[in-house]
Amino acid sequence: MRVLWRCALISLVAASVVGFTAIAHASPTETAPPRVGNSISHVGMSTRGRSPDGLPAGARAARTRTTSNGISYHGGPVFTTAVNVYLIWYGNWSGDTATTILPKLVTGLSGSPYYKINTTYYDGANRHVPNAVTLAGQTTDAYSQGHTNLSDTSINTVVTNAISSGALPKDPNGLYLVLTSTDVTKSGFLTSYCGWHTNATIAGADIKYAFVGDPGTNSACSVQTSVSPNGNVGADAMASVLSHELEETATDPDLSAWWDQRGYENADKCAWTFGTTYKVANGSLANMTLGGLNFLIQRNWVNASGGYCALSD
Repeated sequence: MRVLWRCALISLVAASVVGFTAIAHASPTETAPPRVGNSISHVGMSTRGRSPDGLPAGARAARTRTTSNGISYHGGPVFTTAVNVYLIWYGNWSGDTATTILPKLVTGLSGSPYYKINTTYYDGANRHVPNAVTLAGQTTDAYSQGHTNLSDTSINTVVTNAISSGALPKDPNGLYLVLTSTDVTKSGFLTSYCGWHTNATIAGADIKYAFVGDPGTNSACSVQTSVSPNGNVGADAMASVLSHELEETATDPDLSAWWDQRGYENADKCAWTFGTTYKVANGSLANMTLGGLNFLIQRNWVNASGGYCALSD
């Protein structure tokens, strides 16, 4: 199966919040590379554009619809129904409040002003991404692939096993999020990226899945390393990366729909920028409330009015 992939290496200043880590995007180099998000870099690093996808130049141009909003449509599908989110808790999550925080984030995104930004994206039939997310299921995986140096293939296997075992249903309208605990190491995580999304044929269906690791207090992927809105620095960092990968999956599920001339998907264009923030009781920063909790979430690109980064549409 021909794998479409892109890499984007973005130079970013961490917006207006003091102490933020400047992070960018890069691609792993395994056999079937996923779409990497929130990769790690330093301010001033140069940018790279979209990698070749194997299509003749003429074919690529013919399926591309350039917009005036700084991002273009390339002919592939988008989610035209609610994204059914499945959480796979990999490793040891015993006693970790992430198992409460992240599900509340997912349910809180549905119908929110923030997730509404994705409704500015559409497919070739002008069907727009709906402002709807469903937490459709959760399961655990106690180190089936070990706990050190997991590969991209390991993440695919975790998803495949969850489906084949019946722990989670086979759902082409789903996004399977593999969430790894702090003791799990993954090739590239914390050194090249903080998360990624991709798709693959699993059990005969087009399955979308993503990786988001718990960075703990590691400043490579945790924007606030001492305090955070929900008192769990690692989980709050994961919330921002999870949101980033979810909105990219909704608008570019098969890596064939929306990106700009540099190869950046919607969330890439606003990565590690947070807009207007406020302080919560413990002194940490937040910029939105979802599911009754405060979060500090990266902005997303609005595909309208010339295009711009925002926290709501």
